Amino acid sequence: MDIRKISDALGAEITGLDLAGPLTDANKNEIRTAFLNRSVLVFRDQALTPPQQLAAARLFGKVVPYPFLEGLPDCPEVIEVLTRPTDSINFGGGWHTDTPYLETPSLGSMLYAKELPPKGGDTLFSNMYMAYDALDADTKALLDGRRALHSGSKRYVQPADRSKIYGAMKRKKQKEGEVNSDTFHPVFRTHPETGRKALYLSYLHTVGVEGMAEKEAGELLKQLYEHQTQEAFTCRVQWQPGTLVIWDNRCALHNALFDYAGHTRRMHRVTIEGERPA
Repeated sequence: MDIRKISDALGAEITGLDLAGPLTDANKNEIRTAFLNRSVLVFRDQALTPPQQLAAARLFGKVVPYPFLEGLPDCPEVIEVLTRPTDSINFGGGWHTDTPYLETPSLGSMLYAKELPPKGGDTLFSNMYMAYDALDADTKALLDGRRALHSGSKRYVQPADRSKIYGAMKRKKQKEGEVNSDTFHPVFRTHPETGRKALYLSYLHTVGVEGMAEKEAGELLKQLYEHQTQEAFTCRVQWQPGTLVIWDNRCALHNALFDYAGHTRRMHRVTIEGERPA
């Protein structure tokens, strides 16, 4: 087992470990420590069935179904994230953290490559600890103690575009009010395990700031979106067959690049239960 940094900001690549086999307590502790220190872990050369992916995800917490998509028939906690050659939009494109619009957003997400385009399709990640630390004192004072509003249906995403994003993936039938998709959470989130503060906003889901007029909040959010995705805060993960990636949604953003139009990209994703941000 070997652990190598992907960038100075975040991310670590782990080789020489078979997640399908039994892991020692030392292995588990090392993986857990690396996850908290690096926020994004990339496991290479894995050959996992959906139940084995679930077992790997449970190293980090309780696995829960994704609220808006049907899972695999024989393994409902695993969803298939599919981009087809005819699709013009991909699922997960644009900087965001997963499910911030829920009362209890996910702790992390685990993605496993099943079918990849011949090139492209990388995923970018950004360190929100660093984004918080780099804010100027006036901005920290302005936003300290404030909450941001996150939405599962951000206003600029039209219904037609949303259908394109989901594409061939099977959406769950939702009853009115079954899933709360508009929720306030602290702008500055304290990680429950590391105790560090992170900037908890994302372009795809944040729609306002508590106590601010819409125009004022919109201008500030635009500046913060640019701030939190500076190259110095990021790493880039290049997918290979058998690659498994887990990231910490409490302190990292991600952006699935769509530069492979005309090709298929098929992944299996698992969601790990989190806690209400504080």
